[in-house]
Parts: sequence; C-alpha cells; structure tokens
Amino acid sequence: MASTPEYLEYVLDLLRDVPEVTHRKMMGEYVLYVFGKVFGGIYDDRFLVKHAKASDAVLRTEELPYEGGSMMLLVDIEDPDTIADMVVSMASELPAPKKN
Repeated sequence: MASTPEYLEYVLDLLRDVPEVTHRKMMGEYVLYVFGKVFGGIYDDRFLVKHAKASDAVLRTEELPYEGGSMMLLVDIEDPDTIADMVVSMASELPAPKKN
C-alpha cells in the first residue's frame, strides 16, 4: 500500500517548525530530509525516523518500513515542538549526503 498525499501533508504540518525539511516521492512512499540528510520517511502512512541518540530518547516503538529494510522508530507523538527539537538534534548525528 502506498502512502497518501493527505498523510504527507499531515506529517509536513507536524514538521512545520523544522528548517530545511524536504521530501522526495519514491515508489509510492516519501523519503524525508533535513538539511539535505535523510532522517526518515513515510511508509504505508506511517511516519518513521532513523535511530539516532535524539530519536531514541523520545520514541520507543520500532517498525520495519518495508521488507528488507532496517528497523526505524514510529513517530507516535503529535507535538510539533517535540518533533522539531528531535529532528534538528538528529541532523548533527546523521551522515552527510553521498556525493555522486
């Protein structure tokens, strides 16, 4: 099942206070970026983020984004301030994008 544009808009609203958030549609799902770094995605209308110290401190529920993928954390909170603090903190922990 692909994620819906309506769920994407819901997640982008939760991320409204995070600077430089972008997304890219891939195979019916959405990959999420902060400062050009992948921090999570939307998979089957679930907002998931990578494991990092900042996200591990806030979230507890792990889910598989897709078969063969790595476990990620389900964003099961709806407070934009908490989400913004977490994502901005995650950015310093994430690897820089690979250059082609």
